[in-house]
Amino acid sequence: MSAMIESASIVAAVPKSRTRIVVVEAHAILREGLRALIEIEPDLEIAGDFGGVDDALAGIYRLQPDLVLTYLALPGSSGFELLLEIKRVAPHARTLVLTANDGEEHIRAALNAGADGYVLKYANRAQLMQAIRTVSAGQRFLCGSVDSKISSEYHSGAEPPRNLAGARGMTGRERQVLALIALGESNKAIARALALSVKTIEKHRSNLMRKLDLHNAAAVTLFAVRNGLTGHPRSAASFDAGQPHNVPAG
Repeated sequence: MSAMIESASIVAAVPKSRTRIVVVEAHAILREGLRALIEIEPDLEIAGDFGGVDDALAGIYRLQPDLVLTYLALPGSSGFELLLEIKRVAPHARTLVLTANDGEEHIRAALNAGADGYVLKYANRAQLMQAIRTVSAGQRFLCGSVDSKISSEYHSGAEPPRNLAGARGMTGRERQVLALIALGESNKAIARALALSVKTIEKHRSNLMRKLDLHNAAAVTLFAVRNGLTGHPRSAASFDAGQPHNVPAG
């Protein structure tokens, strides 16, 4: 009898495995703050943290975490692209977006890119931990103000249609503009990069959105990263051959 009790005590003393989390955020001080908040929790641990998309993808592939907590504003590439690529390099990893942007178009774009949860920066610690645990458990988490903006189609994981014919009808200049929009550049910055006027960029932007039947920058960004039109080294502009880049839908 005593042997059974001793055996049961040994089993009970074995700690449960902790949820391994990777944090992706451009600013080191914010990454350190998140690490400090998360590692207080006995069932959570930080497996790694990264400041940019390329480093993050390499680290996620190597670490195979349970959950990736990421911001959308990242240097050199789009956070939407990161969400799409995570599903390729770590298919079992869950993804939670932490952002200050509560615009409906950004919420929808993040969910369509594969985010399993969306929580705003002004959430308190308890809400963040709830989001992490909910997403880690295989459920979708949307904080209250976000949830109210999203229709039931996004809770079911529905994906909007993609106008591939419209993409093949874009001019070379429109593709350049689209790629820069996808990287988060403003009309002014795009005009400077392409040595054109802001008015000309606005016209190209309007034309490409009409051809693609897209209605905001977040939708354009999502379309670009899904179909390899961001100009990023991982992406090949393959519409000339009529074959969109094969990026997993998440």
